[in-house]
Amino acid sequence: MKTIFFDIDSQLDFLYPAGALYVPGAEHVVPAIARLNRYAAAHGIPVISTTDAHAENDAEFQSWPPHCVAGTLGQHKAEATQLEKRVVVPNRPCPLALDGAQQIVVEKQNVDAFTVPNLALILEHLAADRFVVYGVVTEICVLFAARGLLKYGKPVTIVTDAVRALTAEASERALAEIRASGGTLALASEIAP
Repeated sequence: MKTIFFDIDSQLDFLYPAGALYVPGAEHVVPAIARLNRYAAAHGIPVISTTDAHAENDAEFQSWPPHCVAGTLGQHKAEATQLEKRVVVPNRPCPLALDGAQQIVVEKQNVDAFTVPNLALILEHLAADRFVVYGVVTEICVLFAARGLLKYGKPVTIVTDAVRALTAEASERALAEIRASGGTLALASEIAP
């Protein structure tokens, strides 16, 4: 069974208290995200890492404070979550050169990664049978990723100790929706023993 790991938005602006849109406690999931990414690399499992890459005047900033502006320090992925062999795919149609990449960093400008023109092509190229999802924020970008992946009719697992939410209630609602749609929950130790 071919699996793809989805590392959602593990970026400095979200993960650490100095970040522009800090998710409380998110720094505590960084070790689990790093463990999952390293496990994937060691076992030949591709990692798709979504990252916000906003322009200074993105429409999203009408709903959220400015964050992850392309080229800023806060837009960078946490170093512990990066793999050695990675390729960055911009949020515009472009040729895909994915061969040999352990980590495919997909830039996005919307909470829904499936608005990125290249994501469906990447998934088609990788032809996964199963998806494992983790990162931030559980009730926003993680939930949108899970919704999009569930439409493929393949198993989707959320790694509950490698996600972080803005509130416990929102997390419970998001995880309940994912389970009700056919997704499952697991711990990092069950995915990456």
